[in-house]
Amino acid sequence: MTAHALVYGGAGALGRALVGQFRKSQWVVTSIDFTPNVDATHNVILDISTASDLEKSGLDVEKKVLDVWKGADAPKLDTVVNAAGGWAGGNLADEAIYKNVATMLGQSVNSSVIAARLAGKHLKEGGLVTLVGAAAALDGTPGMIAYGLAKASTHHLVKSLAGSGSGLPTGAKAVAILPVTLDTPMNRKFMPDADHSSWTPLDAVAKRVYGWAAGEETPDNGGLYVVTTKGGKTTFENKA
Repeated sequence: MTAHALVYGGAGALGRALVGQFRKSQWVVTSIDFTPNVDATHNVILDISTASDLEKSGLDVEKKVLDVWKGADAPKLDTVVNAAGGWAGGNLADEAIYKNVATMLGQSVNSSVIAARLAGKHLKEGGLVTLVGAAAALDGTPGMIAYGLAKASTHHLVKSLAGSGSGLPTGAKAVAILPVTLDTPMNRKFMPDADHSSWTPLDAVAKRVYGWAAGEETPDNGGLYVVTTKGGKTTFENKA
């Protein structure tokens, strides 16, 4: 049977790399985002008017997923990946602190909860859920409170999903990748003078996530994998 992946945030930079990697291996891929990914097998388009309302957005996505899967060959998912996210700086003196916290929670936590909920409903036994955290959020982030708060919450969600009674299917695993800096067009735009050689290529992440999902490698359940790149070599180290 053809394997099936769901990528939340499938039209973003990391999401496109993930969709491309799975499709290259002939997987059926469902992308969820505000815009379609033409490389995906199925596309679920998010309603921007309900994006900040977790309940409305989540229920809408659940319905739309079932709609696009009518007649699909793989009703049970082998893996669910949440590649959605964003970044915001600022400490408590920042006048935008409230807005930034709400935005970061929406982009990272809400999307992760919806992805996890879809996994609970549609992932096969022994499947894999992968969320995106951040290496910085393993410690305090005084200069980017909203970002750190959201990513630390994502780490906690992974730990909860990995525990008994989380609602994931029998034998399913949950992990997170914690990049230092991903080599995305947006990061290059806002940090043009940074040392790009230490940034992690998107295809390195996509290949590792695919390897975990395909059973080529076995991640630790509840693992928080810090992703670092040095000298052209990318490593994934569990810091849980």
